[in-house]
Amino acid sequence: MEIKGRPGAGGQTLAAGGERGLAAGISAGVERLISLVRSLSPADGLSLTAAATLATLERSGSRRLTALAIQEGVTQPAMTQLIARLADGGLVRREADPGDGRAVQVQLTDQGRDTLARRRAVRAERLAVILDRISAEDRAALAAALPAIDALTSAQRDAALTH
Repeated sequence: MEIKGRPGAGGQTLAAGGERGLAAGISAGVERLISLVRSLSPADGLSLTAAATLATLERSGSRRLTALAIQEGVTQPAMTQLIARLADGGLVRREADPGDGRAVQVQLTDQGRDTLARRRAVRAERLAVILDRISAEDRAALAAALPAIDALTSAQRDAALTH
């Protein structure tokens, strides 16, 4: 089985059994998607890391600051600064961890949830315009890929939780 790259996708060909080739192709594709998401995101002052952190809190509920830093791939001091800015903006709330008063739990606020919903709505509206420019076959392929993308991100989250 062979998966051929499309024009503009780096022209890569991924052969069966080439897990590293598949990984490299996915990695390059994700980089292009991140660039697309950045260009579609509203200019609301939130970085992708800030938005990703809010989305993590939305998905998983309140989390320790240290766990957020690990999951988002940033240092604890960087996450501490980010959470301080998000808290100042009313998007998150910091509380003492009930199990360990020395640790901090971070929780998404209603304002943070609304901010995420607005960002997603703006991106979806902008993305719909781009989707209208591509073929029905490519739109169907993107729709068919969504479960695999969910499986990939779930596998990463599960692995992060065991470390």
